[in-house]
Parts: sequence; C-alpha cells; structure tokens
Amino acid sequence: MPSISRVAALVALLGLVVAGCAGPAQPPKGGGTGGVATDFQHLPGWREDGVAAALPAVWNTCSVYSAKSPGTRLNYNGIDGPVADWVPICDAAHRLTGRDEAQARQFFETWFTPVALTGFDGGQFGRFTGYFAPELNGSRVRRGAYQTPLYRTPGNGRDRQRSRAEIARGVLEGRGYEIVWVDDPIDAFFLEIQGSGKVRLDDGSVIGLKFDGQNGQRYRAVGRVLVDAGIATLDEMSMGYIRNWMLANPDRVQWLMNQNPSYVYFREKAAEDVIGAHDVPLTAGRSLAVDNDYISLGTPVWLDIEDDPTVPGRTLRRLVLAQDIGGAIRGPIRGDLYWGEGHAAGDMASAMNAEGRAYMLVPRATLGLTAGR
Repeated sequence: MPSISRVAALVALLGLVVAGCAGPAQPPKGGGTGGVATDFQHLPGWREDGVAAALPAVWNTCSVYSAKSPGTRLNYNGIDGPVADWVPICDAAHRLTGRDEAQARQFFETWFTPVALTGFDGGQFGRFTGYFAPELNGSRVRRGAYQTPLYRTPGNGRDRQRSRAEIARGVLEGRGYEIVWVDDPIDAFFLEIQGSGKVRLDDGSVIGLKFDGQNGQRYRAVGRVLVDAGIATLDEMSMGYIRNWMLANPDRVQWLMNQNPSYVYFREKAAEDVIGAHDVPLTAGRSLAVDNDYISLGTPVWLDIEDDPTVPGRTLRRLVLAQDIGGAIRGPIRGDLYWGEGHAAGDMASAMNAEGRAYMLVPRATLGLTAGR
C-alpha cells in the first residue's frame, strides 16, 4: 500500500490478516531460499496468456535500470545478479512493438529462465491479493459533506507522531496540514490502505495524492481485528468484507479504524499517472507489489493463482512485473496485483484473495546461461 509504492505498502488490510496465518515464522531479511528452475513449456498456462500486454511494464523497468550503474546488484530470492545482465534484454525489448504476441513470447523465452519461488519451508504456495488506486470526491474548503481531512506530513515532530485516534479527535485541525477534505471517511481510510489515488474536487479538477509518510505508530490490520473478535472468518476476509461491515455498522466505524493507530500522510502530485515504488507508472493487471527483500523491483513474475476475480472459477495465470512494495507484503511468495483506478478496479482488488504459485523470470545470463530458447 504502499506513491502507490506505500499504497501497496499499506495494502496491509488483508495482507497482515493473511500473513499472520501463512506458515512458519520468517527468517531474517535477506535469507532468500532461491527456487527450482523450470522451463517455459512446463510453466502452467504460459501459452494462454497475452504476454505482449506486459511489455509496457518491461519498458518502464528498463527506463529505471538504464539509469543505474551496471554493477548494481539485483536479488532473485537469493540468486544474485547485476543490472548489466539487463542491458541486452532492454535493447531487445525496445525493438518490440508490443503488438506481436509471438514476437513477445519469443523475447521472454530467449532472455529469461523461469525459477519457481519457494518459501521458507520449501513449499511453493503463497497468498496473493489485489489493490487499486481509488478516486474520492473532495474540496479545498471544509464545507457541506466535505468533512474528512487528508493531511500532508506535519513539520512538527510531535504532531507527526499523533495516533489515529488523536487525529480523529481533531488534534491536527487548523494547523495548516490539510490538503483537501473528502466526503467519505471510509473512502479516506481505504485511500490510506492503498497509499495513492485521486481526488475529484468540487470545481471539476482532479488532483493526485501519493503516500508521503506515516506517524510512526505500529500498523495493526483491521481485518485481523474482525477475525480475532469472531466477527469474520479468515476465509471471508477481504477489503470488500471490511467495507461492507463498516457500511452496515456506522456507529462502530471509527472504533474499528482506531484499532490501527498507524496513520498515513500524503503529498499532492499530478493526477495523470499512478507511480509505484519502482518510480514508474503502474500497468493495470500487470504490475505486482512484492517484498523487495526477496524479489528486486523490475523482475518479471509468472503468476499461477487459484481464483481469477475477472472470471469466477477460473485460474489466474499471467505475466506481471514486480514494480511496487507493500508493508503487508512479506516473504518470497506473497504479492499484491495492481488492478488500476476507480470503482471497477476496486471491485477486482477486493475480490482477490487466493493461494497460488509464482515463478521469477531470471535473466539467463544471471544463471550463467546464454540467450536462447
């Protein structure tokens, strides 16, 4: 939650709920376990996905790598390699049009080798959720329905460290920290979870908001609160469930929000692009938030997830790129798929909460192999 960098950085609503129940305790950061190399012919569903749709995300990644030193090290869950291995890959990628599916598939098969991600117990299954960039309604002036402020990072250290409950009581009001006021406190809360989004102002203009920091208080997943209180089961838990519970229990909304003392501050930005932690525009359906202690940003990842929120009952299998991070995204087999902007994307993100497998596409040069199919 999470830029959407901290968006995803805070997609923790579901994330911590799931992570807390997803197997053994994790070893110290940096203790990647590598994986098992396979080939594209044994990659589940590889021939069915339109992999050319992932090329814009590849081009964005190449723009970041081109600005880095060739010796900069990249981590593929314990497999180490330099940015220099990407130089010929990016040269080849920029020669592609993005419209020829066979050409795009050959590109990935020529330059990469799939490596199955493995967890700390040697297993290959992890949890995958979704996130999106919400659009809220707001005003530069507090009036009428616009009563919920979104704050910039306070310059005063004491103000910056106030808890969510204190902020809800108005401790920051009138201090000049307000960016806008919005008309829905629940939407404002979910904007924090997503970390980035847009606000359509009452004069018709649109501004972008990006994660700019938080209050230093420990994050607590409100989904976990509902599960621990016996209000919901782990299987029921999703962003959609939490929103629906809030709508059905308006007198308890602030109580639930206050269970998470962590509070997010924003900064205003241009509304055109949604930017992830890799400092490139996110590509709807093709950008993934990962734990970059195990997977370097920019890594192509093949997903094999049990449930596809776009087609109930179908497995979601597609090529994505690791381009964002999230505070609740912990461990090598854990991901948050970016679905885009607005309510339709929010529906997809809310519906996504399933187990699955993932495969890194590691440059062949990093594995000591020559380019080739």
